[in-house]
Amino acid sequence: MGGQACVFYGAAEFSRDTDLAILASSENLARLNKALKELQAEVIAVPPFEAKYLRKGHAVHFRCHHAEAAGMRVDVMTKMRGVDSFPKLWTRRTTIPVGETALELMSLPDLVQAKKTQRDKDWPMLRRLVEVNYFANRERPTRQQIRFWFLELRTSELLIELAAAQNRLPADLIRKRPLLKLVRAGNESVIAAALVEEENLEREADRQYWKALKRELESLRHARASQAKR
Repeated sequence: MGGQACVFYGAAEFSRDTDLAILASSENLARLNKALKELQAEVIAVPPFEAKYLRKGHAVHFRCHHAEAAGMRVDVMTKMRGVDSFPKLWTRRTTIPVGETALELMSLPDLVQAKKTQRDKDWPMLRRLVEVNYFANRERPTRQQIRFWFLELRTSELLIELAAAQNRLPADLIRKRPLLKLVRAGNESVIAAALVEEENLEREADRQYWKALKRELESLRHARASQAKR
C-alpha cells in the first residue's frame, strides 16, 4: 500500500520500506508475527505490535535483521483516514503475478485515497498515480475509469481535457468534488487555485485525524523512557 505499490502501478517511487495494509484478526496477526520472526524483525518505535493499536489507526514499525533483508523496514496498518475497512479493500485489490508469486496490491483508487495525507511527498505521487492511469487508458476508457479521473485528477489541463471528451459531467460527481463545476468554464488558473484549496483541506483533515493518535504515541514514549530509567 506504499511506495512499492506505486512502483507496480507505474508511478515509480524510491522506497526503503514496505508498507502493508493488514487484517487485524487474531489469526492473521499470529501469521504475520511468524513471518516477522523469520525476517528477524523487531519493533523499532511505539506503539508495540498489538491489535488494539492497529485498530485505532496507528502504524507499527519493524526493522528486519535477516541477512537477505537486512535493514529493510516494514510498516503495517489496518485502519487509515478516509479509507474503507480491510475486507472492502481486499475485495477491490489488484493481483499482479510475479514469477510463481501473486502480489496483492491495494486498488489504485484506494491507494490514491490513502495518499491524501499531510505529508508533502504524498501529493506529487498521488498526482502521478492518477496521470499514469489516465494516459494509459484515455483512448478507450471504462465508465469506472472516467469517474475515477473526474474525482482524482489534480491537473487543470487534464480535467478540462477530460470534460471536453465527455458528453456530460454527472451531478453526483460534482457533489462529491465541488471544484468540478468549474471545469466546463475551462479557466485553468481558477481550477488550479481550487485544487490547492482542496489539497489544503485534506492536509488539515489528516492533521486533525492524527492529533489524538500522536498524543497517545507521546504517552507511550514517555512510559517507555520511564521504564528504561528504572
